[in-house]
Amino acid sequence: MRNVADPRRARPVTAAAAAALVLVACGTVGGQPGDGAGDTLNADLAGSLSAEDAAAAADGVNAFGFDLHTAVAQDGDNTVTSPLSASVLLAMVAAGAGGDNAEEMVELLRLDGPRDTRNAALLADLVDTDDVTLAMANSLWAAEGYPLEDDYVSFAQDTYGATLDEVDLGSQNAADAIDDWVDERTEGLIDQIAKDLRLPNPQAVLVLLNTVYFLGTWTTTFDKDDTREAPFTLAGGDEVDVPTMHRSAAEVETSFGDGFQMLRLPYGEEERFGMEVLLPDEGVALDELLDDLDADAWRDAVDGLETATVSEVALPRFELEWDANLNEVLQSLGMVSAFGGGDFTPMSPADPVLDTVVQKTYIRVDEEGTEAAAVTGGVMVESAGPPPFRVDRPFAFTVSDRETGAVLFLGSVHDPRG
Repeated sequence: MRNVADPRRARPVTAAAAAALVLVACGTVGGQPGDGAGDTLNADLAGSLSAEDAAAAADGVNAFGFDLHTAVAQDGDNTVTSPLSASVLLAMVAAGAGGDNAEEMVELLRLDGPRDTRNAALLADLVDTDDVTLAMANSLWAAEGYPLEDDYVSFAQDTYGATLDEVDLGSQNAADAIDDWVDERTEGLIDQIAKDLRLPNPQAVLVLLNTVYFLGTWTTTFDKDDTREAPFTLAGGDEVDVPTMHRSAAEVETSFGDGFQMLRLPYGEEERFGMEVLLPDEGVALDELLDDLDADAWRDAVDGLETATVSEVALPRFELEWDANLNEVLQSLGMVSAFGGGDFTPMSPADPVLDTVVQKTYIRVDEEGTEAAAVTGGVMVESAGPPPFRVDRPFAFTVSDRETGAVLFLGSVHDPRG
């Protein structure tokens, strides 16, 4: 068992001491690109997955991601989720779960088990690129003196490259340090999450964080001189003018799905990463499409992409921010026990409870490409313990002899004032 107050066993890496995130044309997991801090993902995991296992891990992330998006999307509202960030954060939580709690999380996340390493290996494969900037980081922030199981901490550090920092989670200083950590690892696109996680909180015992930062340049950029105001029809039928990027006689990849067309716009020279635009068919509302869209339908459309020349590509330039508390959504998807006192003894002998899960995202799409960031955070709190016994309504009582079982007095009290 690991008591994180022991400086010989904890490895605090404060936000103030971390190097600033530098944009480089490569990927990283954990820490900062090239910081040499020793908290990067286990390099042996990179390329360790077979093509089949990598596809299976990605399919699991996608299946959960589409379920999550459908559950959080509100009719008519912009919604931007990160399936990868949510999956990794919850996988780190699942690694500390046991019993029915673990089974629910494994089923929801499509894992092989609570300590399935395929997602971590998938991360290593994803960031193994110089075509885009893709940086991911994970961290644990433990309350001073709170006992964590050695094998749980080792798994999070060795598998997901998570740093471990010992702080007073009831202090504003700790909340500020968490916000600084997120700010640095998302290039300032997401500057705070502590307030969303209801920090500072003296009852909090562990905060888990995952960040994803992406910067990609279109393989074929849009000419800014061709960007102009163009009509955009809202869900209610009203027409508004929005800045719209244009490319003429464009060679692109397109396909058709059930109720939509798909266009893929790749990034970089290798075109490994790309944006898939799903345009509902005429007469099909976006909310209607989203209700029926799942990972399988998306994958079918991606597999059907073929190169074609279109007379024009017209894509609105946009910038969006989004955030949501995922507690109720995750419970509706089947992850019930974690929030209701499920087994977390593999994480800590004190058996904490998952209190809050939050995701915040940002994305900007313009003529040059796409910049996006996400952070997903979870807070574990002290177990509630047995329920209180408050005599706050009419009650009965006895006075008895334990040895013989004889009742000496039996009463009922409707008004204690007499």
